[in-house]
Amino acid sequence: MKTLRKAVRWSCAALVPGELVLVLCVAGGVRIAPAVRSATEPAMITLAAAAAALIALDHRRHRRAGLGRRAAFVAAIADTVPAPVRKLTAHEVFLSTSFLRWVTRRGPHGVRDGDLPVPYAPGQTATMYGFLFVCVVETVGFAFLIPWPVVHAVTLVLDIWGCYFVIALHASCVVRPHVVGADGSLRLRYGALLDIRIPADRVASVRREQKFPDGKLAVVDKNGVADMAVAGRTTVLVELTEPVRFVRALGKTAEARAFRFYAEDPAAVVTALKAGAPSACLASTRPTASGPDASASHAASQAESPG
Repeated sequence: MKTLRKAVRWSCAALVPGELVLVLCVAGGVRIAPAVRSATEPAMITLAAAAAALIALDHRRHRRAGLGRRAAFVAAIADTVPAPVRKLTAHEVFLSTSFLRWVTRRGPHGVRDGDLPVPYAPGQTATMYGFLFVCVVETVGFAFLIPWPVVHAVTLVLDIWGCYFVIALHASCVVRPHVVGADGSLRLRYGALLDIRIPADRVASVRREQKFPDGKLAVVDKNGVADMAVAGRTTVLVELTEPVRFVRALGKTAEARAFRFYAEDPAAVVTALKAGAPSACLASTRPTASGPDASASHAASQAESPG
């Protein structure tokens, strides 16, 4: 089983990119040698059959372990397909659905009645359209400068896909905002790349705090704080009662005890979280008295108590 799994993974790493190159060449009008097609098609069929057999065996094993059909299938896919591949595939699917939602103006995703959508995309609009302008200029420039037909066709397809990717990424950020739940929970997102759910009872404190971190998206620092900056800026800090585990963009898991993120209206986020947070958590955010005031308060309480 381990040998088959390893063979399937290495074959995917070698054959799938090669098949993608062939598809781009065909889309660009490049003629493919018959020998290359004759070798590629049987290899892809064999790989698909081996992967299907491996997934079926894993599915049966998980079913015997007591999992339901859906859970067993998900576990079988996780056993066979590497996490980065699963994450990138899901990202491409969510990009397409987000782009369609944005074009059809269907409204934000994952926002129920009583929830507060928290936009963050406006903070990066200028940057994203700047990237799009550069991609368009590059596409037009290469279309006129590259004299070789094969290279011209492949580059044109890649450049057009790059323009679509920038638009779809921005669209996913527009239709997938942060969400403050009616129950005080918090859902932090960045397009289709990140989706972090924080239960209401994990929220210890929240405040406005403007920072300009220079780290990568959702990288946890030595203090256990994850930054979700937009255009290099965060405006809200949420501290938790205990760490929350989440999945990063390429499938790796991380754990953070606080999150800094960007919100277009940070005051509304702070107000909504404080209004919906459980009373126990709200009590933990109140400053504790110290010094002479604390002594006076303690003395007053002693005087008021009977006996």
